[in-house]
Order: sequence, then C-alpha cells, then structure tokens
Amino acid sequence: MANELTVNDNAPSGAQGPGLKKVMGPKLLLFFVVGDIIGTTIYALTGKIAGKVGGALWIPFLVAFVVAFLTAFSYLELVGKYPKAGGAPLYIHKAFGVQFLTFMVAFAVMCSGITSASSGAQAFSGEYLQEILPGAPSWVVAILFLLLIAAINFRGVGESAKLNLVLTIALMLGLGIVIVTGVYAIFAGVSDPTYTPDPSRLLQFNTDTTPLLAVTSATALAFFAMVGFEDTVNMAEETKDPAKTFPRAVLWGMAITAAIYLAIALITSTLVPTDVLGESTAPLLLVVQVAAPWFPPIVFSFIALIALSNTALINMMMASRLLYGMANEKIIPAKFGLVHHARQTPWVSILFTSVLAVILVSSLEISQLGGTTSLLLLLVFALVNVAVLVLRKDKVEHEHFKAPTWVPVAGALTCAYFASPLTGRPLVEYGIVGILLAIGVIFWGLNFLLHGRREFDAAQLGK
Repeated sequence: MANELTVNDNAPSGAQGPGLKKVMGPKLLLFFVVGDIIGTTIYALTGKIAGKVGGALWIPFLVAFVVAFLTAFSYLELVGKYPKAGGAPLYIHKAFGVQFLTFMVAFAVMCSGITSASSGAQAFSGEYLQEILPGAPSWVVAILFLLLIAAINFRGVGESAKLNLVLTIALMLGLGIVIVTGVYAIFAGVSDPTYTPDPSRLLQFNTDTTPLLAVTSATALAFFAMVGFEDTVNMAEETKDPAKTFPRAVLWGMAITAAIYLAIALITSTLVPTDVLGESTAPLLLVVQVAAPWFPPIVFSFIALIALSNTALINMMMASRLLYGMANEKIIPAKFGLVHHARQTPWVSILFTSVLAVILVSSLEISQLGGTTSLLLLLVFALVNVAVLVLRKDKVEHEHFKAPTWVPVAGALTCAYFASPLTGRPLVEYGIVGILLAIGVIFWGLNFLLHGRREFDAAQLGK
C-alpha cells in the first residue's frame, strides 16, 4: 500500500562494492536526528524571532514545523527509494539530470553549513560567553572560535554518532532545566515583580506590522530551527533496515524536537517581556535567571556553549567535506580536493570554508546569518519536493514509503513561499545568497574553461 512501511533486506543500495558499514540502529539514529536539529536557533535566536512576531512566539515555530514535516515526508520517500548517502544533490540529479543544477544545489547546501556555523560563532561570542568571561571582545572570540573549529576539523575529528549521543544528552539537559524551572515559575510565581508571568503575551503580535506579516517574517527565521534534519539523510546507507528505521526515527525525532521547542517558546514568552527578549542573544539564560535565580548562570551558559559548539563543528565538517567531494568529482578546481599527507584531511577545503565563515561572521549579524541559512535550504527543499513528483515515474524493485501526492505539492509551495519576499524576509539576505551562489558559478565556470563539461556522480558529493 502507498503509505505502508515495508522492509526488504535485499533492497539495493546503489553503492558499488561493499558499501558503508550499517551501524545506526533505531535509538542511535533517533538521538542523531534530535541532536542534529537542536542547536543555535533555540539557544540564541529565540529572542530575535520574538522581536519579529511579538509575544506569540510559539506560532512561527509551529508553522515552521508544519512546513518541515511536509518536506520530511518527501525526504523519507526518497531515502526509502534510494537508500544511499547523497541527500538533496543526489535526488535532484536523479530527477532533472542537469549537472549545473545539481552542482548549485550541492554548493547551496555547503553554503548553508557555513552560514549556520557562522551564526553559531556569533552566538558563542555573545551573552552566554559574557557570563563566563565578562568583557571578552565578541568579534575576536567569534573568529577565534571558527579558527578552533577549523583546527579540530583539520586534525580529522569525524562525525561520531556516539559522541553526538553524549552531546545531545547535554543539550537536552539544558533544555530540561529551562522547561522544569520555567513551568514551576509560571505556576508558583517569581520573586522579581518585573517578570511576573503573563500568559496574555502569547496572543500578542508585533504592532509595527500586520499579524500575518509578523508571523511569516518570524517563520522565515524560525525555520532555521529545523534545517538540521536534512543532514540525517546522509546516514541512510549506514542505517540498519533504512526502509523501516529511517521514517520512524526522523518523524519521532522531529516530533520530539517540535514539542520541546513549542514548550520553550510558550515558557519564554510567558516569563520574559517581548522587548527584553528581542534584545537578547542568550534568551534561555534569561528564562533560567527569572525562573530560578538560585541556579548558577555560569553552569547553564556552559551547557549552551556546548550546544553551539556542536552545531558549528558538524556544519563546518559537512561544508568542507562537500567541497572536497565536488573537487573529487572534478566539478570545481581540483586544488580543493588536496588532502594533507599526515592528517589525511582536505586542508584546502577546510581553509576555504573557514575563511568564508570568518568573513561572514565579521560582517553580518546573527539574525542575518540565520535567515540566510533558512533561505538557502528553503530553496533546496522546494526543489526536493518537486523532485519527488518527477521521480514517481522511476520505479524501483523494492517496496518503500510513499507520501500522499498532496504532501510534496504542499511542501514545494510552502517552501517557495517562505523563501520569497512576500513573507517580509529582509532583502539583504537575498543579496548574501546571491553573492555566495555567484562564487559557486565562478567555480563552475573556471572548471568548465579548464576541463570542459564533465559527468559526475551526485551520490559521491561529500564523501
């Protein structure tokens, strides 16, 4: 049946040779999904989202999750149909077969990793760090943070699912502190009368614009909260029984994350006035200080920095790995594929992505970086939803999950809408995306002049 999940142990992976080792079971994959999604947005951008929408902070998060769930169903159909690591570039290449489009999608995903890591660096150098090291110069710390990430990346520290499990537990601990202390404060009251719990704020909108525009502009940024789930499709080939395991892990992971984010949005807006929240780069620290003034702020700040560090490292490793994969497939200059003989890491790709991140973090605000990440991936997701419909004509021997037709249609339309200026998205974000993608076009053009048109395997990008 169309929506029935079935298992076929002999389903082809499409890989040549033995393929990747299948080490990810249901629980480990679930933690990977949750850990990959939770990060910069909830810890650092909640205040900026509140500044756009007002006290009704929970609405843009809810809308963002609905849009993300639609796209997730499209990804699940494609992962079940083509259980091979590759992600959006692979699916779009199979659907359209246009080398340049495949390359630009891969480059956009790479750029989203860089902008996401840059927003993490901005958040790392903000108020959480000031609680631990008062007076530390923010821009210097942000750059040093990116250089440290680059050094770790160069040493060859890979993405470890077990390490992700440990870090995810730490992230969940921080969010658990916010939820438990926040709920208690809402019902028991707080000692500071300035922060008396006010549930009426949950239905208040930004008075500088219409409620619709307030919600859509905030949702355009809030969607950054869900962009991590795209990374998980690259784990499909390393997952045991992907046709059965993957859909359940992704949907449960997204549902858990949605519940946590909505709970924190409700608590945060109830306890902290919107004007105070909108100015903060450490909104969850504010909640803990209001709800539990006895809790050491330095401890919570340290937990928040762990969350931001994990997000930045994962994204920078993904970006450099993807750039290296493009060089290996000879679709950008081969120099980016150079590997250090001792460390066995793609040092040129690491250097390039790190320099680009430093430039971005030195010249843009955290909300612009988060919005740019959201914009890049919304464009990619819109294409993925269209690819699902195009690939319906491509039949495979094994059974797999199939989303109702209306889901990818709705996913494509909603992603395209939230990527458009109609939402009130700042025009500067389109300029940033244009510059980043222009760099990609230059790479493609240089390689075309040097080597001519070359065929490549989209599934090998990032490997």
